[in-house]
Amino acid sequence: MAISQKMITFAERSSWIRKMFEEGARLKAQYGADQVCDFSLGNPDLPPPAQYQEAVRKVTATETPGSHGYMANNGYPFVREAVAKQIGREQDMTVSQDDILMTVGAAGAINVVMKALLDPGDEVIILAPFFVEYNFYVDNHGGTTKIVNTAADFSLDLAAIEAAISPKTKAIIINSPNNPTGQIYSATELAGLGAILSKAAQTIYLISDEPYRKIVYDGHTVPSIFKAYTNSLIASSYSKDLSLPGERIGYIAVHPEVEGKAQFLGAMTLANRILGFVNAPALMQRVVAELQGITVDCSIYTRRRELFCKVLSEAGYEFVPPKGAFYMFPKSPIADDAQFVALLAEQKILGVPGRGFGMPGYFRLAFCVEDAVISRSAEGFKKALAAAKALA
Repeated sequence: MAISQKMITFAERSSWIRKMFEEGARLKAQYGADQVCDFSLGNPDLPPPAQYQEAVRKVTATETPGSHGYMANNGYPFVREAVAKQIGREQDMTVSQDDILMTVGAAGAINVVMKALLDPGDEVIILAPFFVEYNFYVDNHGGTTKIVNTAADFSLDLAAIEAAISPKTKAIIINSPNNPTGQIYSATELAGLGAILSKAAQTIYLISDEPYRKIVYDGHTVPSIFKAYTNSLIASSYSKDLSLPGERIGYIAVHPEVEGKAQFLGAMTLANRILGFVNAPALMQRVVAELQGITVDCSIYTRRRELFCKVLSEAGYEFVPPKGAFYMFPKSPIADDAQFVALLAEQKILGVPGRGFGMPGYFRLAFCVEDAVISRSAEGFKKALAAAKALA
């Protein structure tokens, strides 16, 4: 075999979303796309806000020689200044352009952070259920993950986190609003987490992955991570709040008083270059500088969330209503979540087993689809639940 054994193993571990994508393609070819309810992918379907097109026109109309050339590896200063002002508003403190590094999406941001922080064998705590790629991002840079479960309602289990800290712990990654649960960690939880990390014998960095920050419901807000803990940073993107996932534009924002800030930022800037990113896309940097504070119409996601909660509740499923993001994470009615997802597929409904997110016994449904797809799924969810009960 030409490819590495590690990659073969990784492909097997990360295969659930891919498997459901392939199953979806098969079902759509067999029955027609309009007969399949595909909730497998978190690919935002809303168009970017109208201001996006205006920003693109403005930026392309004012191009000068060198507009598409290389720039400093951390990004254009005026773009970082615009991002810093927005982060300052969100975090309720003064943030400067020197605290910002523009990246190739949030995935690029986390890889840059891992490259800058990790020595071989260092541990990074991740919280289940989690975005599956976190495991790979840590491994990319010689680290190992230590998985800690969240509480029954997917809030932070602070005692479990504290028990997982070892002399090798270098960082913890949190994701709020969370993919796949939609949970938002409260200010009280974050303060408790900050207190735990502050007691550790070594410096532990708190990395907050926040691409869903602006997609929230029922008046919920996402608390300031910077207020909770000094050695913290944000890795985020414009993939979800501006519906630009394919444009690969994001950023890192570090706490203004983070330990060893100059050296840390220098290491991340170097990592941005030597990982092959070099710099974030020049055109999209200039575009997002014009769009700070702008989001898609989140009332559409709100409407879909309410509709999906109604469909699942009436069908008899157990779930915690999401406070943010665009996912439902119901409990599987049978212990084998993969088997239940197969029962859903028989009803032409596509979801992803919870084991793909480190949490067996649940399944994820993405509601970045048209309302009609959610409505059309109602009978299928009822029939799949009946089939599951017949197996019990």
